Amino acid sequence: MTSIDEIIAALGGWRGDMLARIRGLILEAEPNVVEETKWKKTTNPLGVPTWSLDGLICTGETYKDKVKLTFAKGASLDDADELFNASQTARVRRAIDLHEGDKINATAFQALVRAAAALNKS
Repeated sequence: MTSIDEIIAALGGWRGDMLARIRGLILEAEPNVVEETKWKKTTNPLGVPTWSLDGLICTGETYKDKVKLTFAKGASLDDADELFNASQTARVRRAIDLHEGDKINATAFQALVRAAAALNKS
């Protein structure tokens, strides 16, 4: 199985740096989170990084122009800091698209991760 470390190394550049930063924030917010890679296919042979705790918290997909963090139950989370900027009309999920040079509000992001984990436990 491909590890998230391998994905970060293979990406390199700003996308690898961004995914590594996000991963660190997730692990800091929820130290017991389970990291896996899923959904390998010919167009994405390394798969998609996922973080779960009592259910899926979020995925970290990478594209040429962005790193997309999709929260499985994002529509049910309070996003007071308005981090969600993609999949706004989806019934269940919400996403954060990060582009080269973007900064993320670490405190607000970690609050979303904790809230997603708490929602999974409820």
